[in-house]
Amino acid sequence: MQPYEERLTAPPSWWVIAAMIGVACALMLLPLGTLWMLGGLIGGAALSAVAVSSYGSARIRVVGGALIAGDAKIPVTALGEARALDADEALAWRTHKADARAFMLLRGYIRTAVRVEITDPQDPTPYAYLSTRTPERLVAALAAGRD
Repeated sequence: MQPYEERLTAPPSWWVIAAMIGVACALMLLPLGTLWMLGGLIGGAALSAVAVSSYGSARIRVVGGALIAGDAKIPVTALGEARALDADEALAWRTHKADARAFMLLRGYIRTAVRVEITDPQDPTPYAYLSTRTPERLVAALAAGRD
C-alpha cells in the first residue's frame, strides 16, 4: 500500500494577517499604557495564530485500509472511483455541482481537489470532496489501498 499523508496548512499570508491582528490589538490598547499595549500585541497575535493553526491542522491520510480525512474515517472498501480535479473542476464541484449530502473537507486556499465516490449502501453520502495540493498522489494511494 502506498502511504499518503497531507496536512492542509494555511498559506503564509494568513500568518501575516495573524501578526497584523496582534499589532491592531496593541494599537487599540496603546492609550492605556505600554504594558496594556504589549499585552494586546501578545494576546491578539497568539489568539489569531491559534485560530490559523487549528484551521490549517486538518489532515488527509490513507492508512491501514482507510481514508482518514479530518474527522471522517472511511474504509477503502466503501470507496468507488477517485478522480483528481484541477482548479476549474474543483471550483465547480464546491459550488454549483455540489451535493448537500456530500462530505467536504474544503479549504478555499487550496485550488485542487479529489472527488471520491462513496459506494456503501448504508451511507447516504454520495461522495467525498477533499481539498489537496497533490491530487494525483492521493488518487494513486487510494487505488493502491484497494489492491
